[in-house]
Amino acid sequence: MTADLLNLLRYLVFVAAVVAAAAALAVMAVQTRRINPFGPKARLIRRLTDPLLKPIERRLVRAGLNPQHAPWWLVGITIFAGILLLTLVEWAAIQALVVRSAIRHGGRSVLYVVLDWTFGLLALLLIVRVVASWIGLSRYHAWMRPVVLATEWLLAPLRRILPPFAMLDLSPLVAWLLIQVVRAMVLPLL
Repeated sequence: MTADLLNLLRYLVFVAAVVAAAAALAVMAVQTRRINPFGPKARLIRRLTDPLLKPIERRLVRAGLNPQHAPWWLVGITIFAGILLLTLVEWAAIQALVVRSAIRHGGRSVLYVVLDWTFGLLALLLIVRVVASWIGLSRYHAWMRPVVLATEWLLAPLRRILPPFAMLDLSPLVAWLLIQVVRAMVLPLL
């Protein structure tokens, strides 16, 4: 059942990407005047694509980019969102199977799964914090507060121990390695 659902979802993502590409090609044909921009075909194309493209065009203009590239941004966003959706659904299906198996095998298996998820989530939050700092999201940003709250207890002591290396803060890397070492030592004991 799960495999059938995943296959159906893959086809739907593929169809969405093809529709986005067809819409991009149609809009580009209007923009380059291969289709008369004042004719009924162009009006139909604009009526169908404007609700999707106008928000993208506004963001591109605010970023100082060319709004005529919005159709290709739509294709890229559709493909990226589809891949992300497929990955998340597949991950959720695998985790559901893991939980079902752990429950069948008893309390020790459930503890193993919970600890494994905890270590994995903590490592992921460290990665999110580092990437967010690269793109300019400060620790005081509303989206970053939960991430900082979840990771600062581990990073603050490491920052006091580790001296800064040039302008790099190595504490997230050391924290990530520490998480992996503890994970490798604790999980086999269960």
